[in-house]
Amino acid sequence: MRRAEMRWRAVEFLLLIIIGGVTLCAQQVRYNPVPPQIVEDRVGKFAGDDRQRESTLQQLFTEAGCAQHLSEQPVKGSKLPNLMCVLPGNSDQTIIVGAHFDHVAAGDGVVDNWSGASLLPSLYEAVKTEPRTHTYIFIGFTDEEKGEIGSRYYAKQMTDQQVSTTDAMVNLDTLGLGPTKVWASHSDKNLINALGYIAQKLNLPVQGINVEQVGSTDSEQFAARKIPSITIHSLTQETWNARILHGPKDKLSAMRFDDYYQTYRLLAAYIALLDQVPRPRPQSPKSH
Repeated sequence: MRRAEMRWRAVEFLLLIIIGGVTLCAQQVRYNPVPPQIVEDRVGKFAGDDRQRESTLQQLFTEAGCAQHLSEQPVKGSKLPNLMCVLPGNSDQTIIVGAHFDHVAAGDGVVDNWSGASLLPSLYEAVKTEPRTHTYIFIGFTDEEKGEIGSRYYAKQMTDQQVSTTDAMVNLDTLGLGPTKVWASHSDKNLINALGYIAQKLNLPVQGINVEQVGSTDSEQFAARKIPSITIHSLTQETWNARILHGPKDKLSAMRFDDYYQTYRLLAAYIALLDQVPRPRPQSPKSH
C-alpha cells in the first residue's frame, strides 16, 4: 500500500445480499480452504528481494497445483513481471484476485504485502476443487510501491471485451494486523454487500475502514476501467499510528495469525460466492 496521509472513517454495512433478485444461503457456497499450517508456512516464506519473492510465489502456485496455467506477463517500465495463475471456468466471465508482491526496503515487507501475495495460492486451492462458471485469474502484481506499475499495465492491456466480461476485481493489500477490513469508499457496493453477507453467515468479523488519502492501491486501475472492484485490508488508526507499514516494524511478528487465517477463510468463501451470484453492473463509489 502506497504511503500518504490517512483520514479514517468506520463504515457499517447492511448484512444482506440481494443481487439480481437472488438470495443465497451459505451452504450453497462450495469451497475447500487449506489448513492453517499451510497458510502460516506460506506467509513465512517472505525472504529475499522482490525478484526472489516473485520466484517464491511461482513455487507456491506450483505446489498449489497451478503449474499448467501459470505465466508471467512482462511489464513495461518494470524489471519484474506480473505473475498470473489461471483457473479456467465454464464461461468467459472472469473474476480477478490480485495482490502485489513487491515491498519497500525498510522492514521485511511481510504485512505490506507478502501477506496478500502469499495468500493467492491458498485461495486458488480453496476454489479449484469444484467446477466454476467464472474463470479466475490470480495475479501477483509487480511494483505497486512505485506507482502501481504492474496493475496499471495489466488493466491498460485489457481489451474492451476482457473488461466487459470481468465481473469483479478483489484486491488484497496489507493483511493480518487485525480482523478483516474493507476500503468501503473505494469499493463497489454490490461487492461490499456480498462480503458482508458471507461474513455474517460464517460469523466472521468484517468492518469498513476507509483510508482516504492513503494514496492508491492496485484496485484503482480496474475501477478506472469500470470493473467492479474491492480492496481488503487490515489497517486501523491504531496500527497506522504504530508505524508498522513502510518501516522496520513490518515483520512477521507484527501479524496476528488468528486474524489472518480468519481473513483467509472469509476470502475463500467470498470468491466462491462471487462465482454463484448473477452479474450486476457496477455501483462504484462516487470518486477514486
